[in-house]
Amino acid sequence: MARAGVTTERLTRAAADLADEIGFQNVTVSALARRFGVKPAALYSHVKDLQDIKVRVASLALSELADRAAEALAGRAGKDALTAFANAYRAYARRHPGRYAAMQIELDSEAIDVAAGVRHAEMTRAILRGYDLAEPDQTDAVRMLHSTFHGYVSLETQGGFRRHPRDADASWSRTLDALDAVLRNWPPAG
Repeated sequence: MARAGVTTERLTRAAADLADEIGFQNVTVSALARRFGVKPAALYSHVKDLQDIKVRVASLALSELADRAAEALAGRAGKDALTAFANAYRAYARRHPGRYAAMQIELDSEAIDVAAGVRHAEMTRAILRGYDLAEPDQTDAVRMLHSTFHGYVSLETQGGFRRHPRDADASWSRTLDALDAVLRNWPPAG
């Protein structure tokens, strides 16, 4: 039986919570061991190393966000779908900054749940079907949307918009309007 109730799942959730509290980059095996009241060595029967923990947190975060985005997208199309997806993404990043940071690490094909990352891409492509984009334009649009969402959220969570009098929510809304306009008027391949 595991000491102090440590399981791989509980360890992953504790690491995700810790990441939200102190920053993903500050999560350590020692800090997690303190949470469970055990020595760091006790955790190694559940995970390989710190990198394993970080991959598990990334996988958990991707899965959580995919679930929230899918919920937000249900029954929506076009701009409504784009806005719902973007707002779910932004809300998750704001509510879970450590988990969001974890999602930015590179997951290889042997990672625990790369399927959650694939779900994100599939949902984005589903949104784009409402704009009637075919390949290779669809791939370009997926990259544009993810870059825009990530860039905005990253700047916002790092305080990049605090010093400007314009409300960040107003700018976010205008950004989504602009993305919708670009997607509706996608330039032909040249």
